[in-house]
Amino acid sequence: MGQEAMKHPLGHLIRQSPPFDANHIPNDSWMKDKVVIITGGASGFGLGMFKRWAVAGAVVIVADINVAKGDQLVRDVKKATGNPHLHFIHCDVTDWPSQVSLFRETAKLSPHGGIDTVVANAGIGGGKKSFEEPSDLDLANPPPPDISILDVNLKGIVYTSYLALWYLPRNPGSSPADPKCVPIQTNRDRHLLLIGSIAGLMAIPGASLYGASKHAVVGLYRNLRASSFMHGVRVNLICPYFVETPLLTARARAILAGGVLAKEEDVVDAATRFAADPCVVGRAVCVNPKLKVKQDVGGEWSLVEGEDQDAEQRAIWEVYLHDFEDADVFQRRIIAIINRATEIRGWIGWAQDMVRALAYGLRSLWA
Repeated sequence: MGQEAMKHPLGHLIRQSPPFDANHIPNDSWMKDKVVIITGGASGFGLGMFKRWAVAGAVVIVADINVAKGDQLVRDVKKATGNPHLHFIHCDVTDWPSQVSLFRETAKLSPHGGIDTVVANAGIGGGKKSFEEPSDLDLANPPPPDISILDVNLKGIVYTSYLALWYLPRNPGSSPADPKCVPIQTNRDRHLLLIGSIAGLMAIPGASLYGASKHAVVGLYRNLRASSFMHGVRVNLICPYFVETPLLTARARAILAGGVLAKEEDVVDAATRFAADPCVVGRAVCVNPKLKVKQDVGGEWSLVEGEDQDAEQRAIWEVYLHDFEDADVFQRRIIAIINRATEIRGWIGWAQDMVRALAYGLRSLWA
């Protein structure tokens, strides 16, 4: 597409930092004293983030529905690291009062009364019954499909994000997110990190509801990064490939048998890069299996087998790299037509629309 690409009509509102440097080594020391909430922090990716950031000296609140596991985990890590600022708070992400209580308690536990980073990580895998294989619909009162996966993976993340957008701008001593900031240690931050999935970028046969929930998370990210600057909040996204965590069901493991899986530590590396550096703004990455690859002159990547000095080991890949500058053919054509129509209408058209909007608002008040 290159120089022929149309500028997105909201491009002036989209603020991104430069492309994510996949080879950059995260500076863990920048996590020191940051106050972080991790939902679903007692297992999987959340557990890995918690352990690493606890060692770095962060103030970490593990939020999880599993009380026994979460409480014991915090006790063990606190003892192992000597970090006294580690806490467990029970939270059911599908329950609004539970999430409200999580954020209120975190603010109380925070040494400065604020929150620097919120990691919306809690999620579940497939349900007990396949959505693609309806059953019992011949009954007089057929049961509805199990959509609990949407409650956790979508509603839960929406609740977390909504609360984050209220608390993060009110973080004492923090500055509005700025993609042009100088990358030095900044204690106070305003960061929302969404944990999605490869299922939010492509189809996963047999996982329709899971895929739907993760596609929704990607949509939430793409919209929030365009609007969160009204609150000075930076929003980033991680979409892991299949990783051997408790979320990977026996069925999924059987289907993937013989293939390669991504590593949890690479997901944690990406999360640390996002959380530690306040200058990483509006970026999304996919974490794949770490493989030896090479890029040709045309920009295409290929797997390298054997020795090659130009090859590199890579697990983290950026997605939606320039999607607000380069649009697909359909979008380019439609946007070009709409932009031209807007230019023709000019300031007169804008003024007319503003008068209509004001009149509509007044009528709504009187109705």
